[in-house]
Amino acid sequence: MDDLRLGAILRAVRIRRRLRQADVAAAAGVTSMTISRLERGHVDMTSVRVLREVASQLEVRIFFKASWRGGDLDRLVNAGHSAMHEAVAELFDRYTGWQLAPEVSFSIYGERGIVDLLGFHAESGTGLVIELKTEIVDVQELVGTLDRKRRLGRTICAERGWVVADVGMWALIADSRSNRARFAAHRRFIRQAFPGDGHGIGRWLRQPAGPVAALSFLNNEHERIVGRGFGLPKRVYRPRSR
Repeated sequence: MDDLRLGAILRAVRIRRRLRQADVAAAAGVTSMTISRLERGHVDMTSVRVLREVASQLEVRIFFKASWRGGDLDRLVNAGHSAMHEAVAELFDRYTGWQLAPEVSFSIYGERGIVDLLGFHAESGTGLVIELKTEIVDVQELVGTLDRKRRLGRTICAERGWVVADVGMWALIADSRSNRARFAAHRRFIRQAFPGDGHGIGRWLRQPAGPVAALSFLNNEHERIVGRGFGLPKRVYRPRSR
């Protein structure tokens, strides 16, 4: 959608709802000049946060779509997601007693979704909901989505014949500069939801005891979890020759 069309939509909805520019500006916490610029198509002069707030006040939903090299971006993202699946499956080969089920869909009391990886440890009666993210887009959405899947975890496991007493959740994020920056910007909020990191989840996987909530980074290049608990490759220096 081009900027002029978006501006025309915002203006048409505002008029249809019999609102003045000043009314929308006051509700969104911006100036009337900002509303005027948006309606004239000067979207590039406004931050994404302000644009979303203005659209929200008008009950207009805005979707952003990224493209790269004629549509190859979707295949690239899917390839990255598949690589994370393979890396985690390889990781679980190191831990005994775990069963993994990929792409588990559910529909429970009107709530639908897909669990990227569902783990089950029969000996301890523990379930584990694993969310794989190639990119952190919305931190609150990440926390809310994974918490919802954990809440429904017992029922999801029961549908597969797995009887569990506790269900943990583990968010695995692809290691990149942008994801690291987003994590640093929301570190306190994220760690409140996911106290565990790569060190703690490694110990927990060996001996599951009670629910766990962890977030760690997955290095796709080495296909290892970032953290000493998973044996991050060490750099070896050769002695200098005289």
